[in-house]
Amino acid sequence: MNSVLPDLVVSLVFIGYAMVMLLSFGGLLTWVERKQSAVMADRVGANRAYIRIPFTNIKLVWLGLFHGMADGLKMLLKENFKPKTHDAVGYFLAPFIVFTPVLLVFAVVPFGGTVVPGQLIPALAGWFGDRAYNMQIANLDAGLLVVFAFSSLGIIGAMLAGWASDNKFSLLGGLRAGSQMISYELVMGLTVLGLILVYGTVNLGDIVRQQSGTIGGVLPAWGIFYQPVAAFLFLTAAIAENKRIPFDLPEAESELIAGYFTEYSAMKLGLFMFSEFIQIAVVGALFATLFLGGYNLPFMTDAGFSLPGGTEIALAQAVRVPLQLVTFLGKVALLCVIQIQIRWTLPRFRYDQMLGLSWKMLLPLSLANLAVTVVWMWLAGGGQ
Repeated sequence: MNSVLPDLVVSLVFIGYAMVMLLSFGGLLTWVERKQSAVMADRVGANRAYIRIPFTNIKLVWLGLFHGMADGLKMLLKENFKPKTHDAVGYFLAPFIVFTPVLLVFAVVPFGGTVVPGQLIPALAGWFGDRAYNMQIANLDAGLLVVFAFSSLGIIGAMLAGWASDNKFSLLGGLRAGSQMISYELVMGLTVLGLILVYGTVNLGDIVRQQSGTIGGVLPAWGIFYQPVAAFLFLTAAIAENKRIPFDLPEAESELIAGYFTEYSAMKLGLFMFSEFIQIAVVGALFATLFLGGYNLPFMTDAGFSLPGGTEIALAQAVRVPLQLVTFLGKVALLCVIQIQIRWTLPRFRYDQMLGLSWKMLLPLSLANLAVTVVWMWLAGGGQ
């Protein structure tokens, strides 16, 4: 029992960290979207919600950060209206089927390097011994396959919500979500195949560790330098998978009211919306892991920095672990801001344009990129 308990504690800590991180990103991104769109439109943005200090007239506005809390309370306290004619089981399950896979995808994403608790916190050395743990909830050899498996489940929830609501606008939104998933999931898979050929693995932890090297002794061995076209295609397809402007055809307020969740209210509606913001962070985490070196800075490993020219800089674990955690969070935050910038920059496509972009442009480009990668790998391997 004593040999299993330390492993269980570490797993629970990792799960707790991932949950807090994703839920925090989901909440903060609602504020970031408001403020970032306001800056782009030369407006002030959300600044009305506040907390008053008791027995004073001092109002804490904090740049509108309390708007997210107000939204959450509104969703929790609103009356839960249901359509008169609906499938009760499907209508109830759909929001959870959409929300849960978004969290599960992060289980295979490494958010830090190797940690030895007994060395990081000497007081725990007697309990943990020399055990070492990869900072990852589930270190699976088929990590990338799990990502695609879980990410596909969310679309089932959207389609189920559209069908179970017994509303023609909801059903049309669910059908659009299904066709959009088929179109852009294929592009995502083909772009990732190039990375699999380069790194020779589908284990996300191994992919990050291999990006600690260099290309020609100068550039970091990040996926974006090996596969720049694949990086662009992956981010485009991932945004489309998240169903956000310019790819929000399953919702399309001007056409379908609110699409597949038109008939939802209260916290069930909140789950649909919250899952989209969490998925922004998940997309950022996946892109950082596959193309930007994951939790490491350029030329950084678990031992420290290995700079071009042979210079080695060792880092103590007490410095390296926080640095890797902050690096990963910084990359994810930057990618979240980029996604929101795209959302407020480009107009919504027409439905035929959205499908045409995938099948007529992104798919041929991803196939061409894969073919070039295969030829390049064959030539680099001496024809083997």
